[in-house]
Amino acid sequence: MPHVQILGSRLSSDLYTLVMVDPDAPSPSEPKWREWHWIVVDIPEGSDAAKGYQLVPYMGPQPSTGIHRYVFALFKQKGALMGRSQLPDGRGNFSTRQFASQYGFGLPVAAVYFNSHKQPAVKKC
Repeated sequence: MPHVQILGSRLSSDLYTLVMVDPDAPSPSEPKWREWHWIVVDIPEGSDAAKGYQLVPYMGPQPSTGIHRYVFALFKQKGALMGRSQLPDGRGNFSTRQFASQYGFGLPVAAVYFNSHKQPAVKKC
């Protein structure tokens, strides 16, 4: 699990949600398909993601083929979500935008991504 630090004052009462998705996950029927890999809510400002509540446990990168982007989006919450947040249905067909809208987050306050590449298998002669 990555170490994600939310900078700011530890005296602040602000809370954040971190979402990690794979926007390049393939799906033959849905071109805008997304797969979530990690969702942490109620992360206190000035702390790391381990201080929040894992709504979805971390799943590391597992690209099926080629290069995949893994995106971290950080949203400022309008209040605590513990007890009122719901687990998304399955890992596939997840919409970060819809999730943010559902909880009134607005635009991300920070975002970053990294690439992961699955090397093609080597054929043995």
